[in-house]
Amino acid sequence: MPDRQHITGLILAGGRGSRMGNLDKGLQTLAGEPLVAHVIRRLLPQVGSLLLNANRNLEKYHQFGLPVVSDKLTGFEGPLAGLHAGLHQCNTPYLVTVPCDGPFLPEDLVAKLADALARENADVAVAVTIEDGQQQPQPVYCLLKTALLPQLESYLQSGQRKIGGWYAPLKVAE
Repeated sequence: MPDRQHITGLILAGGRGSRMGNLDKGLQTLAGEPLVAHVIRRLLPQVGSLLLNANRNLEKYHQFGLPVVSDKLTGFEGPLAGLHAGLHQCNTPYLVTVPCDGPFLPEDLVAKLADALARENADVAVAVTIEDGQQQPQPVYCLLKTALLPQLESYLQSGQRKIGGWYAPLKVAE
């Protein structure tokens, strides 16, 4: 199982927020604090280092004292664009991603994903929720090997943007 010092966290806050009237989701408040502050507090103890992916309001995101990485792809290309940017900045063998609008992520999320990744000798471990008795993968909550960057770049260069499509040829643990 990967040690937390070998895992970099990436908070995905680079989206357009189109389902919320183009609001920057990470900067919306809960209990008087931006959502991203809650996510930082939950994720930081679980990883060796932490990055923020953002494409607007960069000065506000820099105030959280973490490195901020913007998408290398232009046009708000979705979570894979943020993952791509994070992999380029990652200096550890593993990267875990979480969205900026999930303030109640489990305090043992990374440990559970790392256990699944090791147990199944997988490329990627994806969090799963249970809804109406059915497992629902939550692909933006994932732990992956940073060695997957070349495969991701090839996938993105082909014009594809769907997370499920990129995961399809990989060994995925849930």
